[in-house]
Amino acid sequence: MTTLEELSAVGVSVWLDDLDRHRIESGNLAELITTKSVVGVTTNPSIFEKALTSGVSEYANQLAELKGTNVDTAVKALTVHDVREACDIFHSTWVASNGVDGRVSLEVDPRLAHDTDATVAQARELWDIVDRKNLMIKIPATKAGIPAITQVLSHGISVNVTLIFSVERYLEVMDAWLAGLEAASANGHDLATIESVASFFVSRVDTLVDKQLDDIGTPAAAALRGKAAIANAQLAWDAYRQIISKDRWQTLNALGAHPQRPLWASTGVKDPAYDDTRYVVELAAPGCVNTMPEGTLNAVADHGVVRGDTVSGTAEAARSVWEQLAAVGINHAEVFEHLETDGVDKFIAAWQQLLNSLAATLNDAS
Repeated sequence: MTTLEELSAVGVSVWLDDLDRHRIESGNLAELITTKSVVGVTTNPSIFEKALTSGVSEYANQLAELKGTNVDTAVKALTVHDVREACDIFHSTWVASNGVDGRVSLEVDPRLAHDTDATVAQARELWDIVDRKNLMIKIPATKAGIPAITQVLSHGISVNVTLIFSVERYLEVMDAWLAGLEAASANGHDLATIESVASFFVSRVDTLVDKQLDDIGTPAAAALRGKAAIANAQLAWDAYRQIISKDRWQTLNALGAHPQRPLWASTGVKDPAYDDTRYVVELAAPGCVNTMPEGTLNAVADHGVVRGDTVSGTAEAARSVWEQLAAVGINHAEVFEHLETDGVDKFIAAWQQLLNSLAATLNDAS
């Protein structure tokens, strides 16, 4: 059994955090399904910006067809094409997993992150355009995104909630998810067809907190480096387990609803001092998703050590870590506010760079 198969045996769904047309048309994506146990793929504005501005030749014909087109229309056509093709590649996985895996995510325009109504409108538009039941629409967990999650789910649309950093915001996300399923049921939708994941970002927490610990500069602070992100995810898992033990969820589950699985995102290790598989093997739990860049996927396959469920029963120790962080001067509320703001800003910047590059290409083509 390979390491990635061992992860699957624990109950972890392995998704790839990368998509471009070369990966699709070369057969690489299909190969990863068979050789690396990959059962889903996620995208975000940064990934699409990289794909569409890296000179991948597979985009040339469609770009020529789009010359003279409005840039927003063009980027939608390009990204929808890739996502639709990926959905088709994962169709058999989707069928085999009864609609749980085999999912492909497409994010709403990040510039809409603070506009509830516009987010809902575009989510519904993208769902209709892609026209694949194994699609997931990604919605950021901003204050405006929370009610959008409920509304989009109420229409029977599967949702990947992204950019979650704090347990406090995660609790709001889960409440919005439950409300969305309740509304979907009231609207006559089959809850068994609606899937949702909650993308809890990991490595970015350590990147920011470790910098603050280095600035504090005490031995006590140094001893806490690299502990914040995993402890934060462990607390998120504990919150999830508590929510799905309650009657509100049990009622929906009896109607056929699937849990909103925690998805560990941002799992590529940024600090070379840390093991490059840590955000995968240290966050293995039955019923979670880990979406990882290809470098991390290969590292786990090559030398990752799977030790079974490494998350259940860790909440008390995780709370202790954050108490120690607070004691040395880390303000958790400020950390998570900064990470959310920075996360949205980075996605907007990547999207704007994509639009600018694409506009130049379309102008050249015309």
